[in-house]
Amino acid sequence: MTTPIFVLGEALMDCIAQPDGQLRPLMGGSPFNLARAAALRGASVAYLNPLSSDLFGQGMAGQLQKDGVHLSGGRTVLPTSLAVVQVSNGQPSYGFYREGIADRDYTVDGILALLRAQKTPGILHTGSLLLIPPEHHKVLAILQAARAMGWTISVDINLRPQVAGELTPYVNALKEVIALTDWLKASDEDLETMGFAPVGVGESPRWVRELRASVPAGALSRVALTFGRDGAHLDIEGHNHTLPVPPISVVDTVGAGDTFWGNTLADWALQPDKAALRVMVTLSLAMKAAAINCTRLGCQPPQQAEIMAF
Repeated sequence: MTTPIFVLGEALMDCIAQPDGQLRPLMGGSPFNLARAAALRGASVAYLNPLSSDLFGQGMAGQLQKDGVHLSGGRTVLPTSLAVVQVSNGQPSYGFYREGIADRDYTVDGILALLRAQKTPGILHTGSLLLIPPEHHKVLAILQAARAMGWTISVDINLRPQVAGELTPYVNALKEVIALTDWLKASDEDLETMGFAPVGVGESPRWVRELRASVPAGALSRVALTFGRDGAHLDIEGHNHTLPVPPISVVDTVGAGDTFWGNTLADWALQPDKAALRVMVTLSLAMKAAAINCTRLGCQPPQQAEIMAF
């Protein structure tokens, strides 16, 4: 029996700056990307936030449905949020427009009602821009209640300090969220920005130990750490493996981490038992999915058949 994945987070338009100064809109937002990636891998996925009734929102709803994602959050008249993306040497930088927008038009009670309506608890994923104060208070309330109902909490930190402004309250908010998290994904940039001493991918177990030492017993049973072009590390209750990035020609890296974690969650959702025995296989397939995404413009997660054929 597979486990359903429910995704709480932003859906926004990435407006990619072109060499001639024009902006090319592409669908994005870390949780939106992750929902697509997990569904394309074959998992049962529902998106919980409202989508705008504007043109961008209609397109996003169509894309999610095409990829197999269930739309549970309904629609709103508020506009779709925007991110202006400048890509330099394959690395994106962002400017966000996030006030009075569709994906923040939700309530704690509304989300919890959707979760309670499920016959059995599943995986609740969140992260990225919803973890920025003061929005994180709503997320914390949802996570606390979801854990009490038996849901497994997944978080991708996906830290965005340029949006948050003051860093210290943001880091404190992330620590509160991480303490409620079962399955965590973080990049080396995320953890260094949070104040962790830098380590290389080969020293990943040190960061895993530090993270687990900072939270209550039982949290962070599964931890994934990504190091860009240097590879990634996956730990499930002490069973761990590290792999390098597959050789590819990079077009850009937008959505690579979302594709990686979406495929990791899908692997666990589709095969809930004995995940610790599949650490290397799970990590390998997730990295192949992320590598394929990096050969494409914007976030375009692969289907399961593409991953298997890579």
